[in-house]
Amino acid sequence: MTEFFTTTTAAVLFALLCWWFGTGAILWLVRLPKASFAWSLPVFSVLLLLGIWGSQASMRGSGPGPAYLGFASVILMWSWHELAFLSGWLTGPRRSFMTPGAKGAQRFREALQVVLYHELALLANFLLLLWLQQGQPNHVALCTFALLWCMRFTAKMNLFLGVPEVGDQYLPGHLTYLGSYFRRGSVTGFFFLTMGGACLTWLWLIWQVHHGLVAVTTGWALLAALLGLAIVEHVLMVFPVPMQRLWGWAMSRGQTPPNKLLPVSPVGVKPDQA
Repeated sequence: MTEFFTTTTAAVLFALLCWWFGTGAILWLVRLPKASFAWSLPVFSVLLLLGIWGSQASMRGSGPGPAYLGFASVILMWSWHELAFLSGWLTGPRRSFMTPGAKGAQRFREALQVVLYHELALLANFLLLLWLQQGQPNHVALCTFALLWCMRFTAKMNLFLGVPEVGDQYLPGHLTYLGSYFRRGSVTGFFFLTMGGACLTWLWLIWQVHHGLVAVTTGWALLAALLGLAIVEHVLMVFPVPMQRLWGWAMSRGQTPPNKLLPVSPVGVKPDQA
């Protein structure tokens, strides 16, 4: 059994499980009544601290064990950021709909204001990991967080500039105002640029392994799998794939039903994902 966890298959399955279960857990929690945040946020704050400890511990080691530890620790930290944002606790100084008719710099400024505190928290988390990484040999935790952060940024920008599938029906009720900051429409050149860059990076990783330029380690497999999943999430912005097909258990009838946004502007929103 121990030998199985050293294989590429095990690492890919682990990354897939973390992505699927972690996303589902957040979807389930934010669909509960708002009173539930009184216990879910403290619990995830403890997980955040465990994630920081686990990341630091993983940086000092080598081999499959520390790689799994670093990856899982970052997933715990990232889950805290997701819950803090989607619960409405850590968003930005602006908590209202976009000014009707806002365009250009005004639209971008207002959109930044609704997520500013969330973005600063992500930056602080990355800087902390960067500081902990100094002089340590294992970079899986730092690279995992950086990858999630970069792909999250491209997802947000694509939602701001325009994509066909904005997913507004999955937005928690207390964040419906976010629906006015993202555009539903045809994909832009930025989408092709970012998706092209991500796909080329993924193919480059595979090419290096195929030609024996790098060794297939557990850390490499985890990061390659995560990048592939991030690409899939971006593709879902173009094709209408109901989230119930992937996370039906997290979106059961017993939870608060999805919200339908009012047509306050010619834009829509996709919940913070990618």
